Amino acid sequence: MSDQPREWTVLSMLKWATDYFEEHNVPGPRMSIEWLLAHVLEIKRLDLYLKYDRPLASHELDALRPLVKRRARHEPLQYITGSTDFMNAEIQVEPGVLIPRIETEHLVEIVLDDHPATEFPVRQVLDIGTGSGCIPVALKMERPGWSLTGVDISQDALRIARLNAGHNEVEIALQRADIRQWKQEQPGSGPSFDIVISNPPYILPEERDSLEAQVRDYEPEQALFCDDLPALYGDIIAFCEARLKPQGLLYLECHELHTGEILGLFNPDRWEARVLHDYGQKERFISARLRA
Repeated sequence: MSDQPREWTVLSMLKWATDYFEEHNVPGPRMSIEWLLAHVLEIKRLDLYLKYDRPLASHELDALRPLVKRRARHEPLQYITGSTDFMNAEIQVEPGVLIPRIETEHLVEIVLDDHPATEFPVRQVLDIGTGSGCIPVALKMERPGWSLTGVDISQDALRIARLNAGHNEVEIALQRADIRQWKQEQPGSGPSFDIVISNPPYILPEERDSLEAQVRDYEPEQALFCDDLPALYGDIIAFCEARLKPQGLLYLECHELHTGEILGLFNPDRWEARVLHDYGQKERFISARLRA
């Protein structure tokens, strides 16, 4: 690290690294060093402000230096530290899985709000494209009586999802599956569900260059990009028509510019579907009930 002060303290490191990240066009420069420094010191980010004058030991600096260099290359913070918070869960993440977003937290909150524990003590729930397992893990922590299943096409993602279930001490079922094959199944050919949730890949390939480098260059393409949104969401809807129970609910996270198009895929004779907004008031989700 160049232009170093004579003695590194929490405050001097926060100031220096913020400037360093700004020079490298790193998103959230101050937050980035707060996150990394708190990770190395094994304290909460807010506690940094109670320890401004605390000197940093040589072994702490040795641990921090490579992390700062990785962040300067725009590697996501969550991959550097190996975990992120999601609802009440701590979710481990690696480059093989998508980093959970706040929009997906909101999707989980919608499901929980629609199904109070007192009214729905038991539910059979499926998460399609589970990735890190954040959705079924978070739901199981909030609704212990629910039966949660997560499926994904990626074996690497399923490995990480199993780690997260164990780390958060919940039991969920996980299996490899491809919905392109599932949609061909007939009603009654497998288990049925009260709730199906999916946050599938919904970024179009032509949007690649508009993404931040920390997303475009590091997160898995398979979990980000889709070249045919109607086909993908249509497969999910077709599967749910075969495997959702009557009056069962499907919750989808969507590209905010294409939610209306996805809504149009629902046959009104079979579904009661509506668009829901995220915290930024973007058309982000669809909630659809299968008619009896």
